[in-house]
Amino acid sequence: MQPSSSRSFRFARPVDGHIGWTFKRNCSIKPAQLLQVFVMLSAVSFAVAMFFWFQGAVLVLPFAVIEVLVLAISFVVYARHATDGESAILDGDWLVVQVETAGKLEQMRFPRASVRVEPLEDKSNLIELTARDMRLCFGRHVRAEWRPFVAQEMRLALRGM
Repeated sequence: MQPSSSRSFRFARPVDGHIGWTFKRNCSIKPAQLLQVFVMLSAVSFAVAMFFWFQGAVLVLPFAVIEVLVLAISFVVYARHATDGESAILDGDWLVVQVETAGKLEQMRFPRASVRVEPLEDKSNLIELTARDMRLCFGRHVRAEWRPFVAQEMRLALRGM
């Protein structure tokens, strides 16, 4: 299928001469920027703790260390999932689906002729792709009300329309 045929699709985009759907987590801050924020917050927290420690309030510093450790843990959890995303590319006779979660990339190849895009029972369900003995849920990063439209686009593209 040529990229020019994707013009009728709302969510699909041309990807290396093929049609593809790419959905990523909507993150307001990149992990590198988050590290900068963490360093600044830690520096301020330790500066205030050191000031009070020199004034004789020795318990402020241990609580500042605990605060920074909890902040670091929460930032690491956020950063691990900041690059999560999904993509499906219709590549000739194959539908290639990649899902990245917490830095782990999984890829499945569905034969185009036998892949089914399962109908959604309600708007909160994910899009289910099935072929033979393979099954994958898709659309975690798509708004629930848009999932039926993405599923319909995928069905049309798989049929070659």
